[in-house]
Order: sequence, then structure tokens, then C-alpha cells
Amino acid sequence: MPPKSRTYQPQKVGAALAAQNEALRAAVHRLTAPDLDRPTRLGSWRVRELVAHLSLALGHLPARLDDPTPQGPALSLADYAGLSRTMADAVDTAATAVAADAFAGPPEEVAAAFDRSLDAVRSVLDGPAITEAGRRIGLLAGRSMLLTDYLVTRLVEAVVHADDLADALGPEAFPHDRQAVAAVTRLLADALAARAPGGAVELRIPPYAVVQAVEGPRHTRGTPPNVVETDPLTWIRLATGRTAWAAAVDAAAVSASGERSDLSPYLPVLG
Repeated sequence: MPPKSRTYQPQKVGAALAAQNEALRAAVHRLTAPDLDRPTRLGSWRVRELVAHLSLALGHLPARLDDPTPQGPALSLADYAGLSRTMADAVDTAATAVAADAFAGPPEEVAAAFDRSLDAVRSVLDGPAITEAGRRIGLLAGRSMLLTDYLVTRLVEAVVHADDLADALGPEAFPHDRQAVAAVTRLLADALAARAPGGAVELRIPPYAVVQAVEGPRHTRGTPPNVVETDPLTWIRLATGRTAWAAAVDAAAVSASGERSDLSPYLPVLG
């Protein structure tokens, strides 16, 4: 992470996650049978597989909260961003299996299965565990994270995949919670700064984040020589590989000035 790592307050992250989850719940309850078979921008996944994956990703929190904690140091948020890029095959296999089982039925059964996951998550968010100092949760491959940090990763899942569903179903289908988008924007900006440390480029994502990144001369005064500016949702799509750098620049969704302002070698920061 950058020299001064950003900190996240568990109550605020939990509230943002709860709000974003309720937006997801409402959207899943509106799905029709044709909607569930619509393609998404995530390879072979239909909306059905995407909803199944969201259920798994969010449901990991209550499912593993009380498991014995693996030994060894806890992963940081920056470490998790790197680890996530190696997990695509395992994630695809799990989502495909669940979509063919618990999420294989008609829309009302899919909604009921999704509700069960979100209700279990809400019970954790409303309980005392999220404020316990030093509390950890186990991950795959015998790793663990501080629960406070893990809540941020669940917020990333909820916001990023809400945007995937909006892409598949139409933007009106998915309102985004403002605080959820703010937290995810900051996390992914920090992840870029951790992946490409330095001070040659200033990345601006108003109104939520400003970070410096990329090796080279550090800017200290006046107008930075290398500036990248974009909006929060475009940044989230760039940082997670949903949008290509060149396409975003060509569409004027990104403003990039200076000879070092091309961030494409460092994207995506989260797989």
C-alpha cells in the first residue's frame, strides 16, 4: 500500500456493504427467467452464474467467520488484490457448480437462495464480531485476513458485480450505494499505488480519491506533470479489467496528460 495506508472503519464499511447488498437483493428479486439466461461480460457466465458467484462470495463471511484461524501473518488488502488475480479458475468452477445446483431453478427459487446468503451476511454485520479488534477470517489456501479488511473485499465484490449485472440488464437495474462506491474507489486507487509505487503520476478520482503512483520523479509543488483523472465507476471498471485503458481514453472517460500517464501496464489491479 502507499506509505500512509488508508484505514477503514468497520461500522462504516459494514453499513455500506449492507446498503449495497440490499440493492443487489432488490435487483435479484426483479429477475425473470430470460434475465437469468442473459450473457454477461464475464466470459461464459450468464446472469445465473453471476448471481450464484455473488451468493458464494458474500456468503463466505458468515460461513467461515467462526472457523479456526490459520496460522501465519494476515494478508493485507494489497496482498489480497494480488492473490485475487490467481483465483479465477477456482472461482469459475465454484460459481458454475452452484449455478447448476442451488441456483438452477426458476427466478423465485434463485431469489430465495440469494436471500439466504444475504440474510446470513446481515446477521454478521448486525453483530459484535465486526468491531472485535484483531478478529480474523480464513481464506482459501490456508491464508487469513483481518475481518475489518475482509469486509472491504466483500464490498468490492458487491459493487463490482452490481456493475456487471447493470451491464447485462441495463443501468436502471442497479442503483449503487454512494458510500460503497466511495470505499471501493479508494481501495482500488490504493491497490494501484501499491502495485506501481512512486510519485510520477497523480491519479485523481473525484470526489473520492487522489493517489500518486509509478516510479519516476515525485511531484511536490504546483501542477503535476503527469495527471490521470476519471470518474469512480470508470476507475472501478479499469481497475478490474472491465474496461480497456485505450477504450476509456478514446471515449474521453479518462483524461491523461504527461508522458508517463499511460497506466495500462499496471491494469487491472484486481482480477
